[in-house]
Amino acid sequence: MLQTESGCSRAFDSLIAAVDLQPKDRLVTLGDYLDRGPDSKGVIDRLITLHDTRQLVALRGNHEVMMLQAHRNSRLESLWLYSGGDTTLASYSLSGEAGKLADVPDNHWDFLENVCVNWYETDKHLFVHANVDPDIALAFQLEHILLWEPFENPRRHYSGKTLVCGHTTQKSGVPRNLGHAICIDTWAYGRGWLTCLDVISGRVWQANQNASVRMAWIDEFTP
Repeated sequence: MLQTESGCSRAFDSLIAAVDLQPKDRLVTLGDYLDRGPDSKGVIDRLITLHDTRQLVALRGNHEVMMLQAHRNSRLESLWLYSGGDTTLASYSLSGEAGKLADVPDNHWDFLENVCVNWYETDKHLFVHANVDPDIALAFQLEHILLWEPFENPRRHYSGKTLVCGHTTQKSGVPRNLGHAICIDTWAYGRGWLTCLDVISGRVWQANQNASVRMAWIDEFTP
């Protein structure tokens, strides 16, 4: 499971190479594939290729929602551009100029709208972009909580399953592990790392935009 963050395709490539996905592996990405980083288009291209292998579950983050809203309603475009959408459009530009929404290919819109989902659940884990209401099943969660709610000190979900999320940047560069809830947004677009967690073994891989890679275990980050 991987927090794919904000257009950082070089970190993404290094991390995928380090993880060395096997045919039976399933990769759950936690959203915010675009904005701020230098290559949002490249990240979406890579995710579409992974989805074609049937190994990918791609969650939708708040930045994908803002981009979709800008596409549907031009009055919301300036808000998205201010939040990092300008760098996303630049990655799609064919002329080296600012870029525009019309430059985004149809298969990318289809990926964001129809392939990405707001949550994913297994026997032992809950995967969302941002957070959950601990007293409500995932199917009935408010979208605002799933996509926008900060990760502060969440209570254990009533199901007993472990929550895994992104969204709230850990500028320390390491995951925040509360035991019952883990945030793996580790600031790849800044000076941090892109993080992948194997929820079965507890292995953690990290890569940055300089293509450096490091490994650890999630229990090393328990408070």
